[in-house]
Amino acid sequence: MAHAILNDARQKMDKSLEAFQQEMGNIRTGRANAGMLDIVEVEVYGSKMKLNQLGTITVPDPHIIAVDLWDKSQMHAVEKAIMASPLNVNPSNDGRLIRIPIPTLTEERRKDLVKLASKYAEEAKVSVRNIRRHAIECIKKAQKDGEIPEDDAHKMTDEAQKFTDKHIDSIDAALRAKEADIMEV
Repeated sequence: MAHAILNDARQKMDKSLEAFQQEMGNIRTGRANAGMLDIVEVEVYGSKMKLNQLGTITVPDPHIIAVDLWDKSQMHAVEKAIMASPLNVNPSNDGRLIRIPIPTLTEERRKDLVKLASKYAEEAKVSVRNIRRHAIECIKKAQKDGEIPEDDAHKMTDEAQKFTDKHIDSIDAALRAKEADIMEV
């Protein structure tokens, strides 16, 4: 019972960290990154599919993403989906490849992206702290109900705090790395 509380808290914190890292990956930097297209869904074959399920995505240079579709007849649908995405890019194709030029970011846009990254980081930290609070409440309830001795409850509370500190440090490190990446010209 006691260890289940901590394991559950650790797993939930890991999931919060993963979700945060996913959001960070979707924030555009000045450099081309195949992960930028993860948000693009294309209406093909009667359903919506992720772009990376329709072809190979490569980054031949820092300012271009290339998409090599397995089914060339879907080029128009893919281009339309990319233009409709929030990426704000204009793809072009030569009949073989779809090329997506990634324009360099303005200083103002960089600052906006840093603010967005900071907002995501704060949301992730709040999530981790809420998980810790819930775990500590469960520990206190178990102690009150006589399921856990007081010493064990203190150790478990300390352990929950250590998980929290570790996850918040990871969030801060990811944010610092993303900020440096965004501000790099």
